[in-house]
Amino acid sequence: MELDLWLLFGSIVIIAAIVAVRVAHRSGLPSLLLYLALGLLLGESGFGIQFDDPLVAETLGLAALVLILAEGGLTTRWANVREGVPAAISLATIGSAVSIAVVAAAAHWLIGADWRTATLLGAVLAPTDAAAVFSVLRRLPLPSRLSGILEAESGFNDAPVIILVVALTAKHIPSSLVMAGQVVAELAIGAVVGLLVGWLGAWALRRLALPASGLYPIAVLALVIGSYGAAAVAHGSGFLATYISALLLGNKPLPHRPATRGFAEGLAWLAQIGLFIMLGLLASPSELPAQIGPALVCGFVLVLVARPLSVVLSTPFLGLSWREKAFLSWAGLRGAVPIVLATVAMTAKLRNADALFAQVFIIVVVFTLLQGPTLPWVARALKLTIAGASREIDVEAAPLEELHAELLDIRIPPDSRLDGVEIFELRLPPGAAITLVVRDGKSFVPEQSTRLQAGDELLVVTTSDARSEAERRLRAVSRRGKLAGWYGERGD
Repeated sequence: MELDLWLLFGSIVIIAAIVAVRVAHRSGLPSLLLYLALGLLLGESGFGIQFDDPLVAETLGLAALVLILAEGGLTTRWANVREGVPAAISLATIGSAVSIAVVAAAAHWLIGADWRTATLLGAVLAPTDAAAVFSVLRRLPLPSRLSGILEAESGFNDAPVIILVVALTAKHIPSSLVMAGQVVAELAIGAVVGLLVGWLGAWALRRLALPASGLYPIAVLALVIGSYGAAAVAHGSGFLATYISALLLGNKPLPHRPATRGFAEGLAWLAQIGLFIMLGLLASPSELPAQIGPALVCGFVLVLVARPLSVVLSTPFLGLSWREKAFLSWAGLRGAVPIVLATVAMTAKLRNADALFAQVFIIVVVFTLLQGPTLPWVARALKLTIAGASREIDVEAAPLEELHAELLDIRIPPDSRLDGVEIFELRLPPGAAITLVVRDGKSFVPEQSTRLQAGDELLVVTTSDARSEAERRLRAVSRRGKLAGWYGERGD
């Protein structure tokens, strides 16, 4: 009976959280705020559910972050972030160091925190949050380089900061030189493990025909999560290994790739819902009012001083305009990561850990509420939005191993320039052909003169050798039309 009630209660909470996603999408708010509010409502000051175990919160929180980071890597298009990777790495390392130093100095001199607590607060608040960034920025028609910088930064900057937070909460804090060496070594190990797992996993999945399509998403997620464990066992950064392996696997031409992305997105949503509700339960509303003043002081320093300064100092020679730097400064959203990292201090039973958690909780809520809804307005004010940006086509693939061929399932999005193109104008490579078109629920075998329409679903049979060229040609025409080659669009 108790299990039945908990299953019913859990399903009601998840459905309420899904409804909250719709509300958040319409209002422009990151959904994390509504999840936190739901957690507070269910907690000690609402329905009375008691949850005050920081160790459980830390463990489940880190596990949820692994899933969220895995989804971020799997759904990130390398073509969109490739140009922004140098700036993202600089922001994740140099920028994080600058942010930590500025916030730590402000916490020490303005609110009277001791240097250890002040530095820990700076480190906890340094990383931008992948879930918050993805949920807001992927709805904005930004230049690919700019959105790529923010996406890649949110994927990269967790790793160095988590290493630093763990070191600062240890009983014996290592020297600055030892700590820096430890960060470099763990990042290097994590990067190598992530690259190996991603490359070897993609190689194996391309050559292994599994008996059911639903096994491919499970295999990919198992590889990504396994990279975290392998890196951690090797004393490396599991978070960096997770993101790199997911980024590689998500951009390889694997079978059932869109299904894998959809599966990862579903798991990440479930992880976000559970994580934020749990953090809302962990927070004590009675302890929050006393920390509002210190939290607002440090929050304004973070948003108005530390973040802009970190952007300016970490991207001096990377060709970013002042408008792009201004947007990067305002778009440094914080979310689950800082709150989860604050639980590390609580688990270590540090002095002032509860106050630190309350301050971080307030900063995340207040400044996400301030920054999230205003990002579209800021982007338009800085003239960074792109009118009429075209969506990418999604290609679903199933291996026909015995025939050395593959079947591609392609849906034409509403704003694709494939709309109106006749099949012969696609000029697909030899070995690739459109064998079936599904339109308005009816299927037919097309002719060379058949004109494609937005919303069509195409079945393309291609040899394994011709697949990559066929995909590139379809992407190119989807972006620039049948004269894509004339415009230099190659569909990469």
